[in-house]
Parts: sequence; C-alpha cells; structure tokens
Amino acid sequence: MSRIFNFSAGPGALPLPVLEQVQADLLDWRGAGMSVMEMSHRGKEFMSIAAEAEADLRELMAVPANYKVLFMQGGATAQFAFIPMNLLGDKTSADYVVTGDWGKKAAKEAGKYGTANIAATSAAEKFTCIPDRASWKLDPNAAYVHITPNETIHGVEFTEEPDTGTVPLVADMSSNFMSRPVDVSKYGLIYGGAQKNIGPAGLTLVIVREDLIGHAKPTTPGVFDYKAVAEGESMLNTPPCFSWYVAGLVFKWLKTEGGLTVIGERNARKAALLYDYIDSQDFYRNPVSKADRSRMNVPFTLANAELDADFLKGANAAGLSGLKGHRAVGGMRASIYNAMPIEGVQALVSYMKEFARTRG
Repeated sequence: MSRIFNFSAGPGALPLPVLEQVQADLLDWRGAGMSVMEMSHRGKEFMSIAAEAEADLRELMAVPANYKVLFMQGGATAQFAFIPMNLLGDKTSADYVVTGDWGKKAAKEAGKYGTANIAATSAAEKFTCIPDRASWKLDPNAAYVHITPNETIHGVEFTEEPDTGTVPLVADMSSNFMSRPVDVSKYGLIYGGAQKNIGPAGLTLVIVREDLIGHAKPTTPGVFDYKAVAEGESMLNTPPCFSWYVAGLVFKWLKTEGGLTVIGERNARKAALLYDYIDSQDFYRNPVSKADRSRMNVPFTLANAELDADFLKGANAAGLSGLKGHRAVGGMRASIYNAMPIEGVQALVSYMKEFARTRG
C-alpha cells in the first residue's frame, strides 16, 4: 500500500491507525454482524459508540460538567445561523471579531437574525494578523463575542483566549479543534466541523455552557434548538452515525498518543520546521505576522508565481498532495493537522528546497 502525505485543508488526513480500525470494523463491528453504517442509531451498539465518544472528548478537553456536548450536522457554516438563533435571546446584537473569510461569513449570516457588530477586523491588513485586543470595540450588552481562533484560508491563529468580560465568548474551532489544550471554561460555546482534525465530513461538534441554552428564538426549528438537541442526546433525527463513530476512534487515538498536551507540542514542532525554512530564504514567503501564524494552516507564495503550476505538479509526483492555496489568496497552503506526521513536513521541506535549488 502506498499512501501520500495529504496537506488538504479539508477533508483532511486521518490517522492511519484509525483508518485501519475502520477497515477492520467495516463489515462487522465488534461481533455485531453488521457495519456501523447499518446500525440503528437507537440500538445498544451505536448508543455505546456515542457514549464512549462523548466521554473521551470530555476527558481530552477537560470539559466542565456544566457544558453540554452536541453532535450535530450542517458543518460550521450551519452554526453561523444556529448560534444567533439560539444565543441572541432577547438581545438584538452580537460582536464579531473578523480575522479572515470564515469570520466574515459568520458575521454576514448572523446579520439575518440581529445586528452583527464588527468589533474588530484585520481586513485592511488583508487578514495577515489578529487585531490588537486594545483596539476591539466591544459592546458590554452584546449577546456574545464571536471569534475564529484559526482562519483556515489566511493562516492566522489566536495564541490565547481573549478576555470578553461577562459576555460569552463563542469560537469557531473547525480547523484547530483539539490541536492543543484549551480552557473550555473561558468559552460560552465552541463549535467546529469534524472534517479537518476530527473525522469525516458530516459531523459538527458543539460544546455549549448550559445557561446559554433554552433561549432559542420561537422560529428556530427543533433540530437546531440546542436545548432540544441536548435533551434528545443529539438524536432528534438520525445523526451522522459513521462520522460520529470515526470521531470516537480519533479521540481514542489522541488518548493513546498522550493527549492534547503532547499533540500540541508535536504540532508546534511541525509548524516551526516549516516556518523556519520559509523564513530562511527568499524563494518562498509567508505573509502572516509571526506572532499570529497558524500551526494548522501554513500559506506561502513563490517568488515567481509563474512557477506555481510546476511546483504543484512536482509536489504531486513526490506524493505531496493538497498544497494548492485557496482561490481567495492563491499561492500554496500546507495544512498540517494532528494526523500529519512530522515525516510529512520533513518531506515537504525537502521538496521545497530541491525545487528552489533547481528553479530559483
């Protein structure tokens, strides 16, 4: 079997041991005589899968007891609407800190349900930095403050949780979910699509403080109402069973790897290896402020953009896939999520060195 190094921004790479376990379970899960994809979501087999996945997630992230964990559908993009539906309550506005395209899209969607106040943005800097906290214009009466801790397209990442006082902090962690330890108690709500760091597309995770649920707008569909979803144990309708099952395997893999502290240190080393090389020469460049660089998504450009196609062609031939940058910014992008081994980053740097030597 020949496997490539997959640098795609999403769906992203999955840990090989997880894929091997899926393969082993595919026709017969633990002697049940059927695949997870064939099980009733209300049967004892799948209920045990769901319970184990939530328990492992809570353990890995040290989720406090007063938070609900919801396994939903629709991706982070659907949550752009579900969040104001559920959290605005009797308030009319929320604050949005916009540090890239995904934060911009979240604010635009929220504007359909109330006022999405742009409390800070780095648009003028082409989303290459995080706005200084002192510059944020926060409303103490806002329903919540929304941030995107890691912007997948632009490659900027918050290094710590911003203080928003008594106003709940809401975070779209789609692309850095479980990539390092976070203090869940500093957030009112954390959400993210699974397809970058957790499992296959189709599953969305929401971790929400209990006092923030139960205030949904009357027009909110029941399957989008966090209180109803929590009371129904994320099974108001048929959930994305297979994605939920694979996510559970990823959580167990994270535990065997040493947990989020170990994973976070590994991710920091991978990112440093790539950034250090980019900064050491002039053929490649990363545009992001060094203090705000993402450890998950590393965009870079070539000195001569006319070489982009040749770079990508050679990378694919070398078994390095998914390096084309997002159409909004161009260039290249290496997504180095949890499942990317350091050997993959080493192979990428070696290829980049050789391409610069022969084409520079």
